[in-house]
Amino acid sequence: MAIPVGMNIPEQIRPFVQDDSSQGRSKLQKIFQIAGDKVLLDTSLSLSEEQRKLIRDIRNCRTINCGFNLEVCTECGCKKIHYNSCGNRNCSICNGLKKEIWIDERSSEVIDAAYYHAVFTAPHELNPLFLANKKLLFALLHKCVGETIVELANDEKYLGATPGIIQILHTWNQKLLFHPHIHAVISGGGLAKNRTLKTLNQNTFFIAENILVAKFRGKFLACLEELYRSGSLLFPDSLKHLKSPGKWSLFRDTLYRQKWVVFIKETFNGKGNAIEYLGRYANKVAITDSRILSVTEDAVTFSVRGSDGKQSEKVTVTPEEFIKRYLLHVLPKGFQKIRYYGYLNNRYRKNNLALIFNLQGYQKFLRKYAGMNSAQIIMKRWGHDVRVCRHCLARSLLTVYSTRTCQFPGS
Repeated sequence: MAIPVGMNIPEQIRPFVQDDSSQGRSKLQKIFQIAGDKVLLDTSLSLSEEQRKLIRDIRNCRTINCGFNLEVCTECGCKKIHYNSCGNRNCSICNGLKKEIWIDERSSEVIDAAYYHAVFTAPHELNPLFLANKKLLFALLHKCVGETIVELANDEKYLGATPGIIQILHTWNQKLLFHPHIHAVISGGGLAKNRTLKTLNQNTFFIAENILVAKFRGKFLACLEELYRSGSLLFPDSLKHLKSPGKWSLFRDTLYRQKWVVFIKETFNGKGNAIEYLGRYANKVAITDSRILSVTEDAVTFSVRGSDGKQSEKVTVTPEEFIKRYLLHVLPKGFQKIRYYGYLNNRYRKNNLALIFNLQGYQKFLRKYAGMNSAQIIMKRWGHDVRVCRHCLARSLLTVYSTRTCQFPGS
């Protein structure tokens, strides 16, 4: 394995790095290795720095280019190289530990009520506008979904209280094409205006889907109109005609007639399993290795969900096309795809939860990993002790060199 130019590694370390050339790559990483440079050099694409960084990060993930740690067993002398992950939130190789910590934190916030999973989707006619205004319109989508649920839930006809809402933005469909939508997990209980606790445990969501659609559509389009009038929207070439107020009015009116979808997907009466379920979505990326069936220099084949609900259909594209589709789902720098509304809004969450648990008389779930380091969490969650030597099974692995700290005895 070649050592990158400029990486200052002590001579006594180099043999171990060069000898460990069996580091496997994921299928996703192979695709980016095959066609990443072609996409980076394609002058017809206007790639953001975040998209360029993702190409570099996925190609380098868990290779020497991301640095490494050298561990030595103090019992048998066995040496082990561990390559670092890139840590990019769009990389399917990373984020397993982050997911477990997130689930642990959210589970401790579960109240004793039913939970519901809803999916909110705007019409695909808005897709070009979303792509040209990602940060602005993704934030608007989050805001309108959250406000729709909170305002309706506070109506005495429905819940008569403010629920807790966790929202996750996804931007893809099964074919990796652009399809922005919000996954929301909503508590069937919350705080009423008089600060009492109201809860439901019914199997059907307490607001009808058609009511949610009407409120969501009206709220989003009203806010979109304000953005248009303030001159905040950017228009791609395909929509430049919308700069004309007359053309914009016609476009807006057609959006009112398009299909806006709110789908109540799941009900959870087991309470805690709602968060376990949502954990699948929290750090999910557009596609993982399990759906990539084959990778060659000329073609990538992956599975998609068919009409039977199973991964029974196949799509084949070139590696370059695959990467271009994948890059559609890179969020703007600093954009928070997970947001919290209702009694879980960040500003008042701690006080609201303290009041709810006091009104309940108990807190059902406590954090399992509070105060633990990464090694301890891995041991508790997966039963794997990262300090155990695979050769002699002694718990005696010691990190003697790290490219992150550049520490090595005697160097």
